[in-house]
Amino acid sequence: MGSNELVTLFFLVAAVLIFLQLRSVLGRRTGNEKPPVEPYSARDAAKAAPVGEDSKVVTLPKREPVDDEERFAAIDAYAPPPAELNGSLREVIAADPDFTPKDFLKGARMAYEMIVMAFSEGDRKTLKNLLSKDVFEGFAQAINERESRGESVKSTFVGIEKADIIRAAVRENEVQVTVRIISQLIQATHDQDGKLVDGDPDTVSEVNDIWTFMRDTRNRDPNWKLIATEADQ
Repeated sequence: MGSNELVTLFFLVAAVLIFLQLRSVLGRRTGNEKPPVEPYSARDAAKAAPVGEDSKVVTLPKREPVDDEERFAAIDAYAPPPAELNGSLREVIAADPDFTPKDFLKGARMAYEMIVMAFSEGDRKTLKNLLSKDVFEGFAQAINERESRGESVKSTFVGIEKADIIRAAVRENEVQVTVRIISQLIQATHDQDGKLVDGDPDTVSEVNDIWTFMRDTRNRDPNWKLIATEADQ
C-alpha cells in the first residue's frame, strides 16, 4: 500500500464541504456512544457527540517511498522519546509501515470538516462511509430527532487552529489514533418557522474535540473510520 493511499484516509466520500461541531463520548465501541448535538445549544448544553458514483475523491500529493530509519525519525521528531506517545506511534508504524503523523493529520483535518458537514446537512450516506457502525447509529439518531422537531442548522466553518495526535494504539489488527482538534465555527439552529433556538449566527466560537480513528491493517482499503468522539473540556 503506497503512502498516497494512506493520505486518502478519509477522503473517499460524497463531496461537499460544510461545517458543524460534534460532541459525544470517547472510549471503546460499546454501542452507547453519544450522538453529536449542536454544540452551543442551551437545551443540550450538558452533551457536547463504498462511495457512490457521484462522489469526488480528494487526494494529497504523492510522497516518495521512505525507509524504516526515516519513518522512525519522523516519529521521533513529532513525539521525542522517551514520551509514551513515541513508543505508541512506533507500534503503529510496525503495524502500518506507510503511516506518518504528518500525512495522517492532513487527512484527519479534512475528515473533520467532511464529517461535521455531513452531520449539519443530515447527509447520512457520507456519515455511514466515514463512521463505525455504532457511532453512525448515534449520529443518525441525533439527525432524526432534529428533523422531527423541524429544526435546521446553519453553520460556517472558520478553520482548524490546531490538530495534534495525543494517543495511539495497536489492538490486534486494528490501528487506532486519537487526535485533539481545536476549530472555530459560526453556528445557529432555527426552528421550522425560522426562529433562532440555539447558537448565534454572528459569533465565532472555539470548539475543542477529541476524535479517535481506526483502520484495519488486514484490509487493503486505506480508509480510516471515526470510532469515538468527545468534547475536550
